Amino acid sequence: MSLFTKKTPVEKSELFAGLDIGASKICCAIAKINNRPQNLQTAEHHSQLRIVGVGYQISKGIKGGNIVDLEALEDSILNAVHSAEQAASQNINSVYVNLPASSTQSHNIKAEIYLSNNAVDETHLRRLLSVNRDHSIGANRQVIHVLPLSYSLDAIGGIRDPRGMIGEKLSVNLHVVSAPVSLIRNLTSCIGRCHLDVAGYVVSPYASGLAILVEDELELGVTVIDIGGGNTTIASFSEGNLVHIASIPVGGASITNDIARGLATPLAQAERLKTLYGTLIPSSSDDRENIMITQMGETDKTQTHQIPKGMLTHIIRSRVEEMFELVASTMRNSSADPVVYQRIVLTGGTSQLQGIREIATQILGRQVRLGFPHGLTGVGEIINSPLFSTSAGLLQYGLQDYSGNPTIRLTAGKSQVWQRLNMWIKENF
Repeated sequence: MSLFTKKTPVEKSELFAGLDIGASKICCAIAKINNRPQNLQTAEHHSQLRIVGVGYQISKGIKGGNIVDLEALEDSILNAVHSAEQAASQNINSVYVNLPASSTQSHNIKAEIYLSNNAVDETHLRRLLSVNRDHSIGANRQVIHVLPLSYSLDAIGGIRDPRGMIGEKLSVNLHVVSAPVSLIRNLTSCIGRCHLDVAGYVVSPYASGLAILVEDELELGVTVIDIGGGNTTIASFSEGNLVHIASIPVGGASITNDIARGLATPLAQAERLKTLYGTLIPSSSDDRENIMITQMGETDKTQTHQIPKGMLTHIIRSRVEEMFELVASTMRNSSADPVVYQRIVLTGGTSQLQGIREIATQILGRQVRLGFPHGLTGVGEIINSPLFSTSAGLLQYGLQDYSGNPTIRLTAGKSQVWQRLNMWIKENF
């Protein structure tokens, strides 16, 4: 793909797979480049990727962004991949994998090199993007993304692409995202045991941003709040770049747990109540409308109890308000440019709760919209759901890699390069 030219058929090389390993679910999505022509009658641009297979599995073996049971995680990944391959009627060899924001760190680094009045080329950029970065992130951490925010050539700043320019000194402001070496090694080993190679790692909120943001938002400044099962991640973008990431340890599972505790009902029942009746908007009829629930530990499933719907709404609303208060506190204490917080985009499975946009607008005091994946066609309504944002972003990242995106090519980590080298050797010899 972006490193070597493979001797495989074009059709095979245009197959991408994303593996979203979350706290509550594991999703494998397989896509192909969509070569269908533009529909001139409707004046709609055709989607670049066509989803040909999706597989879901309950996530097991991972908690708080850390692997706690390697075999359980392996089984979950195998089942998700198998379901996707069956739906696509094709097998995959490699996947783009997300990393939880709770396990990653952001680093802002400035680097510079001397050019001796030579024209800037990709060799200079590679050298510049590797200067001091490993030393700056500390021991036992691995670089995942190296994102150049802006270049300066001698006294001229704000340069986006310096290639071809001539000068004496070239410097760059970098946003570097790193993850623990142990997590990368264990994930790579687990996925390898599933007979798959890792085509690349992508931090989850970065992937979500690639899937749901439009060009103007990326340029003017925007923050994505991805409410996952175990965590809520915050990713800020400005001038087309990811500039900051953060995470809070509260997510959809926290709401489910509160319902289970508050109503003394099993977790599976609590999740069902959240999905079927969950809302943040109180109604005058809530105290008169009753919901049937099963009590925790009740052996006779026919024994049910009634609770007013208003009680469920109160439990959900209280936890969501706390969640956004934590988000607001994280934003206030952030070192990022405040302009990135003027626009907020909500995504993730929990963002589908009725009334969550209004609560976010009220607490954050910002312009808020719901984010849905775009640029995709294919089977099932799930591909247009916020639940699919990370998976869609992994596929978009794979498409950029296939298309030779210079940032991805220049900043590929060492392990990613060696994985691709091994893949190329296996496919060509």
